[in-house]
Parts: sequence; structure tokens; C-alpha cells
Amino acid sequence: MRSRCVMVLGTTSGAGKSWLATALCRWYARQGLKVAPFKAQNMSNNARVVDGGEIGSAQYFQALAARALPEVRMNPLLLKPERDTHSQVVLLGQVSAELTALPWRGRSERVWPQIAEALDALRAENDVVVIEGAGSPAEINLMASDIVNLRVARHADARCLLVTDIDRGGAFAHLYGTWALLPEAERALLRGFVLNKFRGDAALLAPAPEQLQALTGVPTVATLPMWWQHGLPEEDGVFDAHSRSTGTVTRTIAVAVVACPRISNLDEFQPLKNVPGVRLSWARTPADLVGADWIVLPGSKHTSGDLAWLRAQGLDRAIAAHAAAGGAVLGICGGLQMLGEALVDPHGIDGNAPGLGLLPLVTVFERDKTVRHRSAVFGALAGPWAALSNVGVSGYEIHHGRTALHPQMAQDGREAMPEGLAWQNARGNVLGLYLHGLFEDPAALHALFGAAAPTLDATFDGLADFIDNHFEAGVLHGLIA
Repeated sequence: MRSRCVMVLGTTSGAGKSWLATALCRWYARQGLKVAPFKAQNMSNNARVVDGGEIGSAQYFQALAARALPEVRMNPLLLKPERDTHSQVVLLGQVSAELTALPWRGRSERVWPQIAEALDALRAENDVVVIEGAGSPAEINLMASDIVNLRVARHADARCLLVTDIDRGGAFAHLYGTWALLPEAERALLRGFVLNKFRGDAALLAPAPEQLQALTGVPTVATLPMWWQHGLPEEDGVFDAHSRSTGTVTRTIAVAVVACPRISNLDEFQPLKNVPGVRLSWARTPADLVGADWIVLPGSKHTSGDLAWLRAQGLDRAIAAHAAAGGAVLGICGGLQMLGEALVDPHGIDGNAPGLGLLPLVTVFERDKTVRHRSAVFGALAGPWAALSNVGVSGYEIHHGRTALHPQMAQDGREAMPEGLAWQNARGNVLGLYLHGLFEDPAALHALFGAAAPTLDATFDGLADFIDNHFEAGVLHGLIA
């Protein structure tokens, strides 16, 4: 194995592992090194299509930051939660019904050989592999069946950074407690602590970093200031409460994305945070939709379940009223399915349910999952979506189900993109789209807003510049020496 492995561990979920790993991928790539990301197991409903299937979005972006082609070995195991106690298991890009049926702890030994093989192959082909852990390595209830933190660190002989979110408070206790719960051999792999999301005067941290080093032997190698607008989507959950319109504009478009419990692929909305004149918000109640110009129903990992949640919140009535008043509504993937008349599930994939009835469509769930890149051209559109007429866009599909016009309601809608990729109602204000990635496509952004978001490449370079400025001199080079 010729590569060095640098691993980012965290004291908690949300500490900043994905963000920091992405920054490290670009920083090392800018040193002229061949770099690949790796995360053994990711639990997320944010996924991207790559050669061979699907991987977590975080590893997809990390690969792009590393200037590498994203592939399934970079995230060999992906868990996609469908309910609180059930996840779909994707192994090396493909859904595995056998692994999905296994209990959590019974799965580890079955999948470890494939995980180790994928990691070893990446190590053999690259100069540096940047590895991301999951949650905390000190979750002692899971340590015996761990396949994503300490077992990976040992296997790769990784030089590890432990990052904590100091904005939450208790950061030094989090760092010390995590170190204290690690087995002694794994403590030796820690090369530095990282304080993330710091606000204030860094001089006030003293003497805590020195005292922590005296207790653990591990130095604090970086204090990273709070940075709301770094440009990357968060890996899990609705990504923040700090969305705002940008720039000096005379008109703001208010876009409300409905935040269903099983929302998926929410990272595709990140560009809207950076488009001048767009105010992005997340809606969980009817009150959150008041004043919205556009309502967006995003993808869902459990469409029928999220429909039931919509109705329980009264959001179905609020969305229907918005559409009846001529307001713009967009459904993406699972959101498209929700907008139709009915969900039909003959194979027990997702569940039967009546739809919202805003598009004259019926979706039948099929056993096989559609996972592919697609490029297509919109037809002639009406209403608020007319700007997309004849615009070509590229994106990706990840869904079960095939959607078609209801045979008795064909006059109430029309196909808006070939092969059933998009549909529009007769009035023109409701659009359903199977393609993810509309707002990541430069042509679509320009057509809709007359503007462009910063490129991903510029975002990655900004991340690399940020850690270059805030890590102690020599630390990043020292991790691969």
C-alpha cells in the first residue's frame, strides 16, 4: 500500500467531519497528489449516481474536491433510512435485499471484507486517501461491531484528526471524553484535535488547549472560525436555519421546501442559497408556507409515509390552496409522485396512498430501482415555469416507481419532458420532475433566475484556502509524511 491515510473523526454527528474531509481532499489534490475519499458506511438519504450505482452525496462531493472520478468503492456501504427502525442497504452501489433484512449488528461481519477490499484498492491506486468516520468513535455500545471508525483506522494505519463543534459548548469535555473512551492503541492514532465553528477571540481559549494536551498528549492543531456560507450542503437533515437572500436585489423569490421526515437529496437545493434574489426556507407547518412564491416538494425515501405526514400537518390543504391561487409548485422525484392522483404498490415497496391530486398522474411502484444519469430537454412549458421551455438539463434519477397520466384525466395535464421525466398541469403552475439536480444545472439556473451560483470548483478551493489559513503550520503536510 503506497498511500497515506488521513482520517477525520468527530466527537458527535454534525461536528464537521464531512466538511473537513472535503477540504482536505482539495488541499492534498492541490499539492499535486492523487487523492481519493473513503467512508466505509454512510447513513444518509442524500445520494448521487456514479458508475456502478449510488453513493452518499458527501463522498461524491469529496471525490470532486479530490479531482477524482466518484465511484462506489469510495462509499461501499450506504444505509438509506425509510423508517425510524428500518433502512435500505446499498452495498457497492446496489440495493441488497438480503443485507436490508439483517439486524444491524448481524450485518458488520458480512460486509467488512468488501469494505476492506474497497479501501485497500483505493490505497493501492492513490497517494492519499482521506477517510471520514461516522458519528463518534467512542460510541461504546457499537464499538464491538464497528466497521466505520476504529476498525477502519486500524486497518489503514490512519493519521486521525478529531473534530468537535465548539459552538455547542462543552468542546473540551467532548474531546477529552472521546479520547478517554478509546482503547489505548487507537489513542495513538490521534494526531490532532480540531475546534470547529468557533466564534469570538481565540486567545480566550487558553489555557484549555495546553491543559488538554497535557492530559492526552494530543495537540489542538486548528481552531476553525464559524463559517455559515462555505457553500457545501450539510450531509444530514435540513441543512440550516440561516438561509437568506444574497446580494443587492430589487426582487426576492421566496422558495419554501417542504421538510418531510424522510426527505432525500436535499443537497440539490444548496445552489439556491447562493443565487442573488432567492430566499430559501424550510417548511414543516402551513404557517411556514405563508408568503412563499414557490413551494417545492423534494425527494422522499418513503413517499407514502411522507404523504401521511403532510396530511397530519395540514400541509396538503395549504399546498392545494397555494396551487389553486396560481402559485408555483414543483415536485421532484418523490415530490412528483406525491403531486399525482395515487400511489399503487403491488410489491410492498413503499405503500399505497392517495396523492395530492395536483397532477393527473398515477405512480406504480416496481421491484427494480431506477438509478441513472440523464440529460433531457424540457418541452414548451406554461405559467411560472415557462422560462424552462426548450432548456436542456442534466441530472440523475434515483427512485422506485413508474409514473403515467391517469387514463381518464389526460386533458388535465401533459408530458413536459420525454420518457415521463416531467409533467405539467393544464394551468401551468404545477410541475413534476423525476430528475434530481435541476438547481445544480447552470442552464436551468440562468433560465429561472438570470444568475449563476458559484461553481463547485470555486467552493472546493475556498475550503482548501480556509484550512490552509487556520491549521497550524506544517500539520497538513505532517499527516502524510
